[in-house]
This record gives sequence, C-alpha cells and structure tokens, in this order.
Amino acid sequence: MSLNDFLLSEFDAEMKRTRSTLERVPSDKKDFAPHPKSMPLGKLAPHVAQLAGFGEQILTTSAIDLSQRKPGQAPPETAQQLVTTMNEGAAKARAALQKITDQGWNEPWKLTMGDTVLFQGPRFQAYRAMFLNHLIHHRAQLGVYLRLNEIAVPSIYGPSADEPVTTA
Repeated sequence: MSLNDFLLSEFDAEMKRTRSTLERVPSDKKDFAPHPKSMPLGKLAPHVAQLAGFGEQILTTSAIDLSQRKPGQAPPETAQQLVTTMNEGAAKARAALQKITDQGWNEPWKLTMGDTVLFQGPRFQAYRAMFLNHLIHHRAQLGVYLRLNEIAVPSIYGPSADEPVTTA
C-alpha cells in the first residue's frame, strides 16, 4: 500500500466519524457553551463542518493568509446543513488527497495572518496538524457538548456510553 492509500483509508474513517457527530448537533442549542471561555455550539459545529474544505486548501495551495479570507456564505446551522458542508469539503479534499505525490507532501506550506506566520513547514505536517488533528480535536469537543445536552454521543474509536463500537 502506498502512503496515500493509508491516508485515504484514514481520511474516509475520520470523515465517517465526523459525519456521525455532526448529524446529532441540535439547531436549537447554538448559544450553548460549557464554559464562558468556550466556543458556543453555533460556532464550533460549523467550524468542524468547514474543516474538511480546509484540508483541500492545504493540499492544493502553498500558503493561506487568513487576513485575506473573504466572508463566505452564512455558516451552516442545521445538522443537515452541517453534514452537507462537510461532505462537500470532504469530497474536494479526498480528490486532492488522491492526486498528491510524495514530492507534493514535502513541499513547503505556510499559514499566515498578515505578516504573522502561524505555521510553516512541509505540507504533510500542515495536513496532519492543521487539518486532521485539528478536526479530531474539535470533533471531540462536540462530543462533550452533545453529552452535556443529553444527546447520544456516537461511537468514535470505541463504544460510547450510548452506542456499541462501530466499524470505521
């Protein structure tokens, strides 16, 4: 198996796990936050849904300057909109993942906010840290938000208190 074959398998499994979490996000709790310093659910869930598209950007660009981002469409609010947004971004990211070469993984990639460098390193590190690990981190936060709102938490890497283990 090539590196990309392993990464595609992992990508598909993580998107499935993320989808199962986003499907449960209630639209009537967007102001919920477990702590005053925590991001409200109405910002966290769209962030998770939109991260798949960020994965595609990492794979197809050499840099992103966050200060140059233009306002997009309204963030997804319902579980269906969240899943649709994630699915659209995931399809693009998966297509880019299928095409990237070993050389492409080693190319430099940079994330900035104007003149401030937030990340600089090989594209593979950006993909792993800025996209995949970032997605997993925030998906786990969503699981806590679900639990605190008495919503069943999906099985992710093993059984949850609500579901038996599922396969990737």
